[in-house]
Amino acid sequence: MASISLLLTLFVFSVIGTSSSESRKELRNKQETALQTLEHSFHYSNRINPSRVVQISWQPRVFLYRGFLSDKECDYLVSLAYALKEESTENGGLSEGVGASLDMDDGILARIEERLSAWTFLPKENSKPLQVVHYGPEQNGRNLDYFTNKTKLELSGPLMATVVLYLSNATQGGQILFPESVPRSSSWSNCSNSSKILQPVKGNAVLFFSLHPSASPDQSSFHARCPVLEGDMWSATKYFYARPINKGNVSVISDGGDCTDEDDNCHAWAAIGECQRNPVFMIGSPDYYGTCRKSCNAC
Repeated sequence: MASISLLLTLFVFSVIGTSSSESRKELRNKQETALQTLEHSFHYSNRINPSRVVQISWQPRVFLYRGFLSDKECDYLVSLAYALKEESTENGGLSEGVGASLDMDDGILARIEERLSAWTFLPKENSKPLQVVHYGPEQNGRNLDYFTNKTKLELSGPLMATVVLYLSNATQGGQILFPESVPRSSSWSNCSNSSKILQPVKGNAVLFFSLHPSASPDQSSFHARCPVLEGDMWSATKYFYARPINKGNVSVISDGGDCTDEDDNCHAWAAIGECQRNPVFMIGSPDYYGTCRKSCNAC
C-alpha cells in the first residue's frame, strides 16, 4: 500500500513538473511571437519613394522626405531615448535639448539606419549614431543653434551631410532656417515669416549638405532653428562625414594643443579664402573643432 502511495506521489510531481516546464515553454513562445508581431508591424522596406521627396533648395542642397518614418518608428525611437534617460538618472539624467546617442544593437534601429543610407547614398560607416533630442517651449525672439551642442562635437573629418528626423509634431515653432541661402529670402531667415514646408511634422525627414559636390565647404549651409513656442518637439539627427569614422580614434583637441588639419583639401581651401568666409568650419568654435586649423594659422 505504501508503495502505491509513493508511486502516486511521484506521478503527481512528474505531472506538475511537466506542466510547469510546458508552461514556461509556452510563455517563451508567446513572448517570441509578441516580439515578432511587433517587429512585423514596422515598415522595414529600404525602398525609397521619389514621389515623397521634395527639393527645397539648391544652395544649400536641401531635400524634404515626407513620411520617411512611420508613427510607430517615431514612437519607438523616442522610447529608446526615454530608456537611456532612465539609465542615466543616477548621473543627473538627460537634460532638455541634450541628445541621447542611440549607439546600440537594435534590429529596428538598424533597419532605419539602412534606409537612411539608401536615401542619402552615404554609407553608415561615415556616420555617427542617431541623436534623439527633446525640446520644450522656449523663449521667443531669437534663433537657436539647431542642435544645441552643449559639448564639443568630436569629428573624424568634415561634416558632409545632416539628416533631421522629426519624431513628433511641433504646434508652433521649431522649423529650420538657412539664412545664408542663395538667393536670400526672409522665408529662410525670419522665424515669423518662415516657410511652412519645413515645419516639424512627425515622420518627415530633412536632408541638407554642408559640402559642395566638389567637397569644398558650402557656406550657405549655415543653419539655425526657430524656438519651439508651443508644445514639444522630438527629433533625431544623423551626421554623415566625408570619410569613415574610426570610433577608436576620434579627432579631438588634445591637451598638448596639436596643430593639425583634418582634411587633405585644407591647404587649397585656405588658399581661396575659406578661412575668412567659413571660419566656424575651417577654424572652429566653442562647439566645433575646426577642420583646417593648421592651414588657417589658427594654432
